[in-house]
Amino acid sequence: MAVADLLVVITDPILKWIPVIYFPGSFLLITPICRSIRFLIFATTMVSVWLTVAFSFDRFVIICGEKLKTKYCTERTAAVVIGTVSVLCSLEIVPWYFIYEPKYIIDNVPWRCIIKQSYYTFPAWTAFELFHRILAPCVPFFLILLLNVLTVRRILAASRARKGLRGLSSGENHNDPEMENRKKSIILLFSISGSFVLLWTTQVLFYIYQRITKLYPPSADDPLYITEFTSVMLQLLSSCTNTCIYAVTQTKFRQELKKLLKYPRNLIVKLVKS
Repeated sequence: MAVADLLVVITDPILKWIPVIYFPGSFLLITPICRSIRFLIFATTMVSVWLTVAFSFDRFVIICGEKLKTKYCTERTAAVVIGTVSVLCSLEIVPWYFIYEPKYIIDNVPWRCIIKQSYYTFPAWTAFELFHRILAPCVPFFLILLLNVLTVRRILAASRARKGLRGLSSGENHNDPEMENRKKSIILLFSISGSFVLLWTTQVLFYIYQRITKLYPPSADDPLYITEFTSVMLQLLSSCTNTCIYAVTQTKFRQELKKLLKYPRNLIVKLVKS
């Protein structure tokens, strides 16, 4: 999931926008390469989204599926799931490669990528885009929320049973490491669901509005243009936040991060003493 999110950051902000703004004559803007970059952007974003769903399902199985987790939660299963998600998402994205055409042709070399006019009028493209939007993010919205709600419900039920067994139903206040871990799990699950939904909502609403009104931004100063690119920025952030949330909430990760931050200080102290 971290690799997929990192690839989203590399392909979209770095490979797509930096050449356009700072290197207008770069070979990255030749149409076949430009198309390939656009394809990678869609593919890595789709893989990132569905690996988040797969990870949510993995946590659901660990917490709720006592019998299934011994068979499902293995390295082999993880490798199969990651490979399957990556291949299927890449195949679903293939048509996006063909929606672009050259914007300029200079000395028989095609430059830049613009969307074909047929994309806005041909029913097959409309159906494909609708199918794509359902796959990302509508279905992931539903699955992540459903899995996390079921997981949280199981955690709460187990916590109530644990309180009863420990004699805490009378309101006594005793530290329980297991209860603290379960509270952290609930916060983690809601953080993932909330960040994913909030950061994708703007793009989904903008897409629905644009399809209904058939309005497209004429220039960079138009409010629609600003809204569109704001929605893209928020969607890109969603590919970064999930990995950060999962990583930062892990105790071992925080310990290693503290070691990394303390290392320069410890090195200076050793050098001074020597």
